[in-house]
Amino acid sequence: MEKANLAKSLNDKIIETLRHAGIPEIIIEQIDTIIYFATILIVAYIAGWLTHLLTTNIIRRIQKHKQYTLLGKLMEFNALKRLSTIIPPLVILSLLPVTFTEKSRFINIVENITWIYFTIATIRSLTALFSSIGDAAYSNKKYHDKPIKGFIQTTKIITYIIGAIIIISILTNKSPFYLIGGLGAFAAVLMLIFKDSIMGFVSGILLLENDMIHLGDWIEMPGSAINGTVTDISLTIVKVTNFDNTIVTIPPYSLISGSFVNWRAMSESGGRRIMRGYTIKSDNIKICTPEFLEKIRNFTPEMERFIDSMKNPEKEILSEEEKKYGTTDTNLGLFRAYLTYYLKSHPSLHKNMLTMVRTLPPTEYGLPLQIYCFTNDTNWSHYESIQSEIMEHLAATMPVFELLPYQSSSSHDSMINGLVERGFAIEKINGIPVGSLPK
Repeated sequence: MEKANLAKSLNDKIIETLRHAGIPEIIIEQIDTIIYFATILIVAYIAGWLTHLLTTNIIRRIQKHKQYTLLGKLMEFNALKRLSTIIPPLVILSLLPVTFTEKSRFINIVENITWIYFTIATIRSLTALFSSIGDAAYSNKKYHDKPIKGFIQTTKIITYIIGAIIIISILTNKSPFYLIGGLGAFAAVLMLIFKDSIMGFVSGILLLENDMIHLGDWIEMPGSAINGTVTDISLTIVKVTNFDNTIVTIPPYSLISGSFVNWRAMSESGGRRIMRGYTIKSDNIKICTPEFLEKIRNFTPEMERFIDSMKNPEKEILSEEEKKYGTTDTNLGLFRAYLTYYLKSHPSLHKNMLTMVRTLPPTEYGLPLQIYCFTNDTNWSHYESIQSEIMEHLAATMPVFELLPYQSSSSHDSMINGLVERGFAIEKINGIPVGSLPK
């Protein structure tokens, strides 16, 4: 009884103080409701704060014993803090019917505001959660090369749209399904506004479904300025860093609607193709004489073994594969055999991939000779160094087999031809010094 009298006395003093302060009478009449509602707000805030404090401490204790990527990302993106903001509106909604037995306009307004706040808090929490999951998946080597960013962005957009529909339904006191049905009239406008997002989302699914592109892939699009590494795949753009450090951005549907070259298979195979050669002057290709065979026989041990076996098939020195390296009929056939041995023994070439030396259809410039092999190092700079070494060796050893590459005639060639016609030995001509021409 004394407690009741004390509460009534305290309430009367509060009302009297508010009247002296000039507070409108309409507010003083609702002082009990306001006090109750303020108490609910305080309880709801404390509940949310305790939830955030508890979950944060639990995750930190877990992370001390073992680092989990997803839990770390939840902390990084403040997902736990945003998730804790869902608790206060739930507390308010659960206590309002208990505190206020009669339905009033004030209660209806508070409920609507609380539901809107709950919807916004849920959207923010979900987007933070999606960002955490996407970033954690990207950190995983298994999913590092997948276009996860585009799907996360699409999921966020869908979440925002659903949240906007729910908020509008709360404000208009209409069912969300009623509003969704009414969106049919604006479908064309929505498709126009979100055209790039829709096409990007569909293209992203196709790219992922068909395993067409990953982060880190080297891609090239003929007829465009794209020739580099994919550094970002999002809902609306694919970012490519070219080898000259320029950055090109294209919409994902450009990769679907057009054609592009993906060099990923080359990188994953561990071998990178070399397919280069020279065009041999046709008039330098000749039948091998015994003297020439003896000269080439002493050039390398492999050529000695090759020539001896080809001249004496009964010895069975060569394997069936080695017999196809070249021939002893012409100097070009011997050169093909020598190059094949050279490529097969090269330490920087892939031994389990195709290696061959071949001639192509003759042209007006001569007979093209081509080497076809794969390096065991796909690094660009290393590949170019290996390729240059092989081509330089090919050019340096060609004269040993009395072969010359075709080169467009120049004044230097004309002067050499003139010297040869005057009786100079070709092997003694290394250049045309000034004043050396006979008068």
